[in-house]
Amino acid sequence: MLDPIERVSEVLFGLIMVLTFTGSLSAADAGRDEVRTMLIGALGCNLAWGIIDGVLYLMAVLAERGGGLATLNAVRRATDANAAHDLIAGALPPVIASVLNKEELEAMRQRLTGLPEPPARVRLRKQDWLGALAVFFWVFCSTFPVVIPFIFMQNVLPAMRASNAVAVVMLFMTGFAFGRCAGRNPWLTGGGMLILGLVLVALTIALGG
Repeated sequence: MLDPIERVSEVLFGLIMVLTFTGSLSAADAGRDEVRTMLIGALGCNLAWGIIDGVLYLMAVLAERGGGLATLNAVRRATDANAAHDLIAGALPPVIASVLNKEELEAMRQRLTGLPEPPARVRLRKQDWLGALAVFFWVFCSTFPVVIPFIFMQNVLPAMRASNAVAVVMLFMTGFAFGRCAGRNPWLTGGGMLILGLVLVALTIALGG
């Protein structure tokens, strides 16, 4: 439902948010009540973030589909073939549009004109709702590994150390995956993502987050 870059970004955002909660605990002073409050806050925050991302996913689907419908209607209504060609080329990725000649654009225009009458407006489909649900679970579940040590370990200090270790590994893995998707050196990108994530968390906590 999400492309690789979007998946990496969502995991990074989720990690940053949950780390602002786990990083706010004091190993010397925190008891089980503080840990319980932190867990509720961390999971509640990412629950809300997952719901928001699911809604944003549906909005993006509607926007993309609505834009496609608007382009189709504009092409069908165009009285000038050149104007229709420009609309078609504008809706395509620049690299693809650059290799199409006038005859190919005209063939596409004729095919689009010959399509059945499109609906008056776009609607969400079952697969869109399933996609939003998948986005929600992806965002929400990506935070669980960081808070698991606090659920199963009674001693706060070892739980914090284990949680931080899990977060460090996950931050590096998101950077590594991003590097591979973006055609960059995955090891350097992983290290950079780790440093960036830790800096962002430190700034968030320092500013009261």
